[in-house]
Amino acid sequence: MLETILAIAGKPGLFRLVNRGNRSLIVETLDAQKKRMPAFGTDKIISLADIAMYTDEEEVPLRRVLQTIFNMEGGKTTAIDYRKASREELAEFMAKALPNYDRDRVYPNDMKKLIQWYNILIENGITDFEEPKQPEEAAE
Repeated sequence: MLETILAIAGKPGLFRLVNRGNRSLIVETLDAQKKRMPAFGTDKIISLADIAMYTDEEEVPLRRVLQTIFNMEGGKTTAIDYRKASREELAEFMAKALPNYDRDRVYPNDMKKLIQWYNILIENGITDFEEPKQPEEAAE
């Protein structure tokens, strides 16, 4: 599911991939307006499935962090307001969600964006953060 949810640099919020155009992608906002617009090759577009968070050992896929927050918050939106949260509150929240996150490379803005994206996904009923099952190869 996260493969079709996109973030576009310079545009707030998240977008759902609707269709592919001739030289663009047709995306729809994940909000009440459901506004459709083209996203061109010059836009920096990334699927949420391709994003990872830095930890001290490795990069952890965003879907795993979102699943942890989902379990932590009981499937509801976060109790923390990312707009008003202090740097310490954000760090405390992040430490609960991903205890070994890299404190040098994960900035407060990254934490705010994570919380914002999680809340947008929950508000739109997108709760499937599990990794897709790999088809098992046929035994020979």
